[in-house]
Amino acid sequence: MTTVAQRKQQLLDRLSALQNRLTAVEAEIATHDEKDWEEQATEREGDEVLESIGLSGQAEIRQIEAALHRIETDDYGFCAKCGAEIGQERLDVLPQTPFCRSCAN
Repeated sequence: MTTVAQRKQQLLDRLSALQNRLTAVEAEIATHDEKDWEEQATEREGDEVLESIGLSGQAEIRQIEAALHRIETDDYGFCAKCGAEIGQERLDVLPQTPFCRSCAN
């Protein structure tokens, strides 16, 4: 069984990885300054993909930060909707989840 301290470390590690990835995405988008029209079009398509990755990363960061807050307030591992305990198997897959399996559906 994974302890809350282990879950917290897992969340902190994932948060750090996401922040590093978002920094790289931002740097990549900032470096695009092609003068050629065709190259600009290609870069814009790539930028859209990078922006999508960035948005999903930001959403996951917010979820992780919320989970870390729940750890600090001793609410972690309990469903934010019904109050039931969230199963260990679910937390193994989605350690940042605020919902039990029933409420998530």
